[in-house]
Amino acid sequence: MPSENHYPNRLGIRGWLFGGNFGFERYLYALHRLTGLGILAYFLLHIVVTSSRALGPEAWRSAMGMVEGPLFKVGEYLVFAAFAFHGLNGIRLILLELGIAVGRPIEPVYPYRTSVHVQRPLAVVVMLLAAAVAVLGGFNLFG
Repeated sequence: MPSENHYPNRLGIRGWLFGGNFGFERYLYALHRLTGLGILAYFLLHIVVTSSRALGPEAWRSAMGMVEGPLFKVGEYLVFAAFAFHGLNGIRLILLELGIAVGRPIEPVYPYRTSVHVQRPLAVVVMLLAAAVAVLGGFNLFG
């Protein structure tokens, strides 16, 4: 029997991705989770393909033949772009959690000040850096 203070999560995956306000930081939060799941899926596929090497040269050639082609080239680029965003956004989150990027906490006295004005420029810089890394990686991969 649940207690009176217990509220079940009825939102499911929608609440996992989009819980709370729909600000810029919330979209970064959802994108960070999605890129993490994409990187995990790539990691599992990588383990399956690489483990075929233990089954002999013919199994290795067969597995490598399945992951060649233009569709997988685009997939490799998307994995690279996900790594770029996920890594740089992770550094941003570490800086925020440690208080390095937002400064020391202040006493909540009216008029209230939030750290959004400090966090948002850092988030924009992270997005620009991730985009630049993704573009440079695309030139390297496709060029």
